[in-house]
Amino acid sequence: MIFVPLPFVVALLLAILLIRMLRQGDGTLAEKRPFLLLIGLYVLQSLVIGVRWGYDVIEVMPLQSLIATTIAALAWVCFKGLAMEEQPTLSRFWPHLLPTATIAVFIALYPEPISLAIILIFLGYGTALLWLARHGPDALISSRLDGAVLSYRSLKITGFALIASAVTDVIIGFDFTRTGGIHASAIVALGNVIALLILGTAASVASGGSSVEAISAEPPPPPPATEEDGAVAAALDTLMRTRQLYRDPDLNLARIARKMNLPARRVSTAVNRIHAMSVSQYVNDFRIRAACEQLVGTDHPITQVMFDSGFISKSNFNREFARMNGESPTQFRKRRVPGESGGATSNVVFMSR
Repeated sequence: MIFVPLPFVVALLLAILLIRMLRQGDGTLAEKRPFLLLIGLYVLQSLVIGVRWGYDVIEVMPLQSLIATTIAALAWVCFKGLAMEEQPTLSRFWPHLLPTATIAVFIALYPEPISLAIILIFLGYGTALLWLARHGPDALISSRLDGAVLSYRSLKITGFALIASAVTDVIIGFDFTRTGGIHASAIVALGNVIALLILGTAASVASGGSSVEAISAEPPPPPPATEEDGAVAAALDTLMRTRQLYRDPDLNLARIARKMNLPARRVSTAVNRIHAMSVSQYVNDFRIRAACEQLVGTDHPITQVMFDSGFISKSNFNREFARMNGESPTQFRKRRVPGESGGATSNVVFMSR
């Protein structure tokens, strides 16, 4: 019987996820590239862990350490890129190559601090990701609003997973100290299955390459609104209604802010305080109302209605539709269009804000 280490199975699942992302057409390759590279590193790391703990090949441990630190830094770069108006370049993030370079120096000259260094690196980047998430979904101003909430949840999941990985390393070190590493392989196998699958899915979702159902994330409770907040929110309402910006499937907070000649944070703060919701929910509300009008007023297929309203993900469309109306688009149309289900047309409340 051929022995296949469990991490190899994880690597296969992540590789399938990577192929699916490459084949999907939503978004540009340039936008996805950092996340594609990140998932590729997850695949490589899972293979290396399988070789190390499945076949007890200790020679791959230096490579495992280098990949681990690169993953932590690249995860930060990927999500930080979503929080910037322009796509980041490698030159801008070159300092994040230093952790990997430091580990390489330790490997060559002084191996003893490697484990502690990796733990500190994972804790540092995990904490930085959670700090980035403190402003809610609107922190990711370059994330497409169709999936901004999912990207935000992926950001938090990745931050927690990096911290959990650091804690796992501490547990493994403790196991080696107390028992000589009797339980280490089991800890690594279980941790690898959970962490890498979660991280891979999170990276896929954040890049727009997957449609995973999620519970909407709300921004933190806002302070009282000011007159300036009201003016910004009113201007945005007018912009949405007159120019129908919400129909742009690639719309993000950065684009809205540029059209209003305001900082992105100023726009998101006004929406949070006036409407008590994130910008992604605000825009998706416009999209769902437009979809409702088409579902009642036209015989267009639901998929066409979805695209015309600004959504590109069926799961996101269905989730947001259910959030606002408590039912699916199909059920909504059947209950409101005469002849669809034999019922009378009900009052349409989605026309006004």
